[in-house]
Amino acid sequence: MHPYNPGMPRRLGRPRPKQAARLVALRKAAGLSQAELADACGVSPKSIAYWETSPTPPRSDVLPRLAKALGVRVEDLLGERPVEPRRPGPVGKLQRVFEQAVALPRREQDLVAKFVETLVEQHQRAG
Repeated sequence: MHPYNPGMPRRLGRPRPKQAARLVALRKAAGLSQAELADACGVSPKSIAYWETSPTPPRSDVLPRLAKALGVRVEDLLGERPVEPRRPGPVGKLQRVFEQAVALPRREQDLVAKFVETLVEQHQRAG
C-alpha cells in the first residue's frame, strides 16, 4: 500500500494569515524582494519571511519603516482594504535611485535622465 493516494487532494500547508498575505502583496506591489525590504527596514530577511507567514504582525517599531519602504501608510499595512496597484513607474531599487537623483542639482538630473534614455533606446533597438 502506498502512503499517498493520488486520488486524494493534497494539502500543502496552512493558508497564509490575512496580515501576512497583505504584507506579501504590498511587498510584491512595491517590486521588492524580501532581502531588499529587510535592508530598507534595517531588519533581517528572516524577520520579513517570518512576518509573511505568521499571524504575528511586525513589531510596532518596524511598522513605520516598513510603510515607508513599501510606499504606503502604516494604516494600509494593518488595514482591511484591498491592496491597490501602485502608480506606474519605476519600483524597488530603481525607484529609490530615482528618488535620490531628484535631490541632485538640475544639471546632474539631466545627465541621469539622458543616460537612462540612451540605455533604454539601445535596449529597444537591440531587441
